[in-house]
Amino acid sequence: MTNPFRNNAQREEFLAEPRLAILITNSDRGAPIGVPVWFEWTGTNVHMFAGRETPKIDRIKRDPTASVLVTNAIGEPEAWVAFDGPIELSDNGGIELATRLADRYWDLDNDQQRAVLSSWQSAPDAFCLLTLKPVRVRTGQ
Repeated sequence: MTNPFRNNAQREEFLAEPRLAILITNSDRGAPIGVPVWFEWTGTNVHMFAGRETPKIDRIKRDPTASVLVTNAIGEPEAWVAFDGPIELSDNGGIELATRLADRYWDLDNDQQRAVLSSWQSAPDAFCLLTLKPVRVRTGQ
């Protein structure tokens, strides 16, 4: 597989687009389990949020090793970026990230989407921040 990005600036531009990522964690038997997530790439870390009581948080607590895979959209040239490394969980920052990303991923003029965000914001302690600090970044097509 070849690198679809001529330089880091192209990769950063790809990651700046609103794309879903797949968070891949390990089950208690070691089998990978992938779930779609919103994400924010800071240039050094991948930030995500999740409900504290979700199975993915249980898996991360048991084994923090994970991958986050970001792919092209339909109709775009094939490309992907994968981040591999440990995930840190934080009690703070989850709802702030969710609020920031909602504006990126949703049309907040939509009453239904705005209502969901409002329900999240009314229970901020239900969310945590996930930070993946990549030990390896892979790209391909």
